[in-house]
Amino acid sequence: MPKIEIFDPALCCSTGVCGPDVDPELTRFAKLHVELQRAGVDASRYNLSQEPGPFVENPEVGAIINEDLSLLPLTAIDGKVVKKGAYPTEAELMDWLQLDEGALRPKQPKNAINLL
Repeated sequence: MPKIEIFDPALCCSTGVCGPDVDPELTRFAKLHVELQRAGVDASRYNLSQEPGPFVENPEVGAIINEDLSLLPLTAIDGKVVKKGAYPTEAELMDWLQLDEGALRPKQPKNAINLL
C-alpha cells in the first residue's frame, strides 16, 4: 500500500481546536488522518514548526516551501507531491490509496449495548 505524508504549515497543534477560532478543515483532516491509520494506511503528518526535518529531507517538498509557503499543506504519496494548498478529500485519498468504499468510515459495533 502507498505511503501518504501530509506536510502541514506551522501550527500550534494538528487538530485546529486551539485558539479562539476553530479551523473546521483542520478538524476534518485530523479525524480523517485517524481513520487512515485505523485502516492500516502508513500515514504520517508533519508540522513545519515542530518537525522541520521531513520538509527538507524530501527534495520536492523543500523546493516548494522555499518558493512559496502558502502552498502548504502538501500531500505526498510515496514521496511525490500530489496536492498543494489544501488537505485531501476522502474521495482523493480513496483513489490515491486504492481503498475500498467505506474503508475510512468508523466501524459500527456489532452488538449494541442498551444501558437504559
